[in-house]
Amino acid sequence: MTAVHPDRATGAPPARIGVGERMRAWATLMKLRVVELLLATTLPTMVLAQGGLPPLGLVLATLVGGTLAAGSAHALNQYLERDIDVLMRRTGHRPLATGLVAPREALILGVVLLVVAEAVLLLWTTPLAAALTLVANAYYVLVYTVLLKRRTPQNIVWGGVAGCMPVLIGWAAVTGSLAWAPVLLFLVVFLWTPPHYWPLALRFRDDYARARVPMLPVVAPVRTVARHIVAYSWAMVAVSLLVWPVAHTGWLYPLIAGAAGVWFLAEAHRLLRRACARGADDDVTALRPMRLFHGSITYLSVLFLAVALDPLLRPLLQR
Repeated sequence: MTAVHPDRATGAPPARIGVGERMRAWATLMKLRVVELLLATTLPTMVLAQGGLPPLGLVLATLVGGTLAAGSAHALNQYLERDIDVLMRRTGHRPLATGLVAPREALILGVVLLVVAEAVLLLWTTPLAAALTLVANAYYVLVYTVLLKRRTPQNIVWGGVAGCMPVLIGWAAVTGSLAWAPVLLFLVVFLWTPPHYWPLALRFRDDYARARVPMLPVVAPVRTVARHIVAYSWAMVAVSLLVWPVAHTGWLYPLIAGAAGVWFLAEAHRLLRRACARGADDDVTALRPMRLFHGSITYLSVLFLAVALDPLLRPLLQR
C-alpha cells in the first residue's frame, strides 16, 4: 500500500500508511541504533555486577525494558522537537519532520512504550532498576529536551546524564543496589558524551545555528570546542582507569582500557591540532570531526567489552 503523507506545514495526520512503513517509522522514532549503544553499556555492567553471566531471563528483561524505555524517551524527544527537526538537514528525514507520523501518534507511542517498559522491569528485575529507568526517561525528556537543549551551550554535558543511566540500571537489575564501580562507569559515560557529541555538532554546526540551538560549536570558536573535547577526553580516560582498583578487575581490563584510552587521546589531540590551523572556523570539514565521532563509538564499545570480558576470562587467565 502506498503511503499518503500529510503536508509538513499543516501537520495533518497521514491518510493511510502501510503496516511495514508504519513499523519502520516507529523504529525510527525509537532511534534503535542509538539504543544499541545504550545496551552495549548495560549488559557488560550486568556481567561485572554478577561476576559472570547473569541469569538469561534477567538479562532479557533488562535489555527489553531498557530498549522500550529508551525508545519511549526518543519518541517523546522527537515529539517535543518536531519544530526544529524540520529545519535541520540532519533530522529533516525523521517521521514527524516529514509528516509520516502525526504528533499525537508519536506522543501515544512514547507513553505506551514507557508504561510497558516499567511493567517489564518491575515484574522481572528489581524496583530500583525500574525507578532508575523512570528517572532516566524523565530527565531526558523534561530536563534535557525541555529545559536545557535550547537554553545553554552546556546542554549536551548535563543532558548526557540520561545516557549514563543504563550502567546504573544494569547493576541495580542484578544486585538491587548500587556501588562505587557502576558510579565510576557512569562517570566514564558522562565524560565521554561531550567528546562524542561535539564533533557531530561541529559537522552540523550550521544546522544547529539555523534551528537556534546553542550547541557549543555554534556559540564558541572551533579551537575552544576542541580544547573542551581534549579536556573531557583526559578526564574520561583517567576515570576509566580508576575502575580497575575500585571494581577489583584483573589485568585484562586496564590493559584494554589503557590502550583504547591512548588511541582516543591521540585522536582528540589531532582534532585540536587541526582546529588550531588557520581558517578552521571557516572550513569545519577540514577538521574531519566525524572521525572522532565514529571513533568514540568504537572506543566505548571496546571499553565495555573489556568490562564484560574481564570477569568472564579471569578464571581462565589465572590458571
